[in-house]
Amino acid sequence: MGGQIIRPAGKAESFKFDTVFDGGGRVTAHTPRPKRSYTADEVDEIARAANAEGDRLAMNSIAARQAAALEAIAQACRAALPSLAGVAHEHRVGSAELALACARAIAAAALDRFPQDPVKAALEALAREIEAAPRLIVNCDAALAEGLQAELEETAQAIGFAGQIQVRPSGAMGPHAFTLDFGDGSAAFDPAAAAERVAEALGAALAAEGLHAEPLIPGSAPGSTSEPQADPSTES
Repeated sequence: MGGQIIRPAGKAESFKFDTVFDGGGRVTAHTPRPKRSYTADEVDEIARAANAEGDRLAMNSIAARQAAALEAIAQACRAALPSLAGVAHEHRVGSAELALACARAIAAAALDRFPQDPVKAALEALAREIEAAPRLIVNCDAALAEGLQAELEETAQAIGFAGQIQVRPSGAMGPHAFTLDFGDGSAAFDPAAAAERVAEALGAALAAEGLHAEPLIPGSAPGSTSEPQADPSTES
């Protein structure tokens, strides 16, 4: 039965001496031995160094955790901005609708309280256009026509209009609506139609703003806003 020689894998390391002498007995190489005993001052110095190193490692760990936490907060804020923009836009739309509803209520109450004032204001605004007209025809709903003749004649006298004024009740006119026909031109006012046009203009402005009406990130530029044009009460 033959023998088998087993050799260790890899290259064998050569034996090293801590101290090497030359032929004359002089030391040519010396490896310091590990120190096995320390004085009290040396122990204190080692402890201070170890504590300082521990503090440094702890502060580095805290700084790393702080940076990670800030990054997580930043990511959460970036993820929330689109939702925040949507909430802000919904708030603007709701506020605009509430303001429009309040304006309609106030306008309706004012018209009920002073129904003839818009007709007189329109007559005063058209003073230059109607000054040479021989006749002014006013079409309006029956409720508005009551007592309107005398009011308009007084207003006409105040603005210097010497033509004839005719008030004609019309069942086709809506509440507080009227038209002024002076031959060369005409003017009309319908509060319901005017309110609808204002609502459409407001809706178009809000749609144009979309989610860019105001800066959500500090320092960013606000989006462009569109102001709805005021709806004139008369058209000539």
